[in-house]
Amino acid sequence: QVQLVESGGGSVPAGESLRLSCVVSGNLYAALCMGWFRQAPGKEREGVAMLGGFRPVKYADSVKGRFTISKDNDKNILYLQMEGLKPEDTAMYYCAADNGHRSTCYSLFDSVDFAYWGQGTQVTVSS
Repeated sequence: QVQLVESGGGSVPAGESLRLSCVVSGNLYAALCMGWFRQAPGKEREGVAMLGGFRPVKYADSVKGRFTISKDNDKNILYLQMEGLKPEDTAMYYCAADNGHRSTCYSLFDSVDFAYWGQGTQVTVSS
């Protein structure tokens, strides 16, 4: 089991920045794939950024150049640095992890099929 606790969400005007954090605990060997997902009201959950597996990092096209995913392996914290926020970035953001045994990290990310999820942190961007 992996436990994930997000923090760092908030309400900001467009153009501002936020950094989300996700503290990872439990069986860290089950967290080969790690990522951030988001779900806006009335929309399906979608992948934002991930790292892990044999290929380093993947970003959704909508956030490329604005968001950066990183991990502090000493502190077991996953980050999502978000710059140039837009109103369309408004959503509940979730941290997720998977052991990568069922499929590749990329495939699990694309199908939004990670095994472990945090409770989410709300990001609201006003225009």
